[in-house]
Amino acid sequence: MEVNHTDMQSDSCDPDRPAAHPGIFPTREAGKSDLQPAERSVDFPVSVVLPAGGTGERTGLQTPKQFCSFLGRPLISYTIQAFERVSWIQSIVVVVAKENMELMTDIVQRFQHGKVRAVPGGSTRHRSICNGVLALGEEEEEEEEEEVRPEVVIIHDAVRPFVDEDFLYSIATAAKEHGAAGAVRPLVSTVIATTSDGFLDHSLERAKYRASEMPQGFTYDVIYRAYQRCSESDFEFGTECLHLALQYCGTKAKLIQGPPTLWKVTYKRDLAAAESIIKDALSRSACVITGGSARAATLADALQEAVGAHGTELDVIPDLMGENARCLLKEWNFIQLSVNRSFLSDVEAMLTVLEAANRALLHPLVVIWVHLSDSDELSVSGRAAEPAAIMDLASAAKLRNILLYGIQLHQSKDTERWERSVSRVAEITSALIRERSPALVGQLLQA
Repeated sequence: MEVNHTDMQSDSCDPDRPAAHPGIFPTREAGKSDLQPAERSVDFPVSVVLPAGGTGERTGLQTPKQFCSFLGRPLISYTIQAFERVSWIQSIVVVVAKENMELMTDIVQRFQHGKVRAVPGGSTRHRSICNGVLALGEEEEEEEEEEVRPEVVIIHDAVRPFVDEDFLYSIATAAKEHGAAGAVRPLVSTVIATTSDGFLDHSLERAKYRASEMPQGFTYDVIYRAYQRCSESDFEFGTECLHLALQYCGTKAKLIQGPPTLWKVTYKRDLAAAESIIKDALSRSACVITGGSARAATLADALQEAVGAHGTELDVIPDLMGENARCLLKEWNFIQLSVNRSFLSDVEAMLTVLEAANRALLHPLVVIWVHLSDSDELSVSGRAAEPAAIMDLASAAKLRNILLYGIQLHQSKDTERWERSVSRVAEITSALIRERSPALVGQLLQA
């Protein structure tokens, strides 16, 4: 049994997977790059092919895994987002089964993926990738001044959503220099060969081999020629693009060790892991709005320390005006402190601002209204109206992908009791931000 170190695929869960990955969330509108000071760039056109025609049999689900949803979005949309946020990637071709073309078109439109177009795939993985490569070549023939045939094509699995820009840059530049480049990871398990009757034949020295992963990059000419020259057997049974480049073009791929985040959603449990990673990344920070109230500012300072102990950093500001509006571009969580009897008017104003900013398109926003009231407050009629009012407001906000929760906090002159209440608010707030549970939307919780 011959084993090539670029032919090994690792579909199992990687024990080195990190808790989260910070590079998957754009801070601007969908389809636009998240410009940062350390942003990389390339001086040649790069495009992406995402094969997404799999049936997802190993997940045990009726829906193909690339179309399974969590936090309101299908998995493939998260993968597209990871590429779309990279400014130097000019276009993305998603290759799907013919019966899923309409579904894919709807996803592109619903989440405003501006760099993407869907094309029908083939009966096997290589046939689908070939269709995607050919589609990129057709772009040159279309009358679009901004897009030309790419010099480098990056091929990536639609079910690997956590690829970051730095590694894409490494793959793209290595592919431009060497003709082909691919990600590899250390083997997790020893590979063995078996006899025809099911007994151990021999094992391989694990240190000499690597698991071939995605993404992989090629100059357009190399991957195009490889598919033009490969055999029907390759189309039917092959899975490794780097092998085609070597066999039919004589191009030896530059292999680059990738980060643990390149893992692939293969089984049902992987969908839960992916959701957990995204929730963790979304819950790292929140913006607290005090409304300019001194009492709210004091509470905010106490919460800043208490919530920070739960792993969420709080940015305290008086409002969302002027320079403070920067929070609208970077945060997914907002805490509105209210210490007067206007009840939900502060929250209504915030929801209006968030809706205008179109912040909830890609990820659900969490808005937590913390109402601080005096223990002797006598607004009985107002209190009675609060639960119904917040439920109505939350129901409307949920339709816009905004999750609204309420926390009632009573001011206490007893220092020890007050500290316990603040600690309780911090626990509830951290849990709401972390879990993003639709079941608790509209609830007015007591601290």
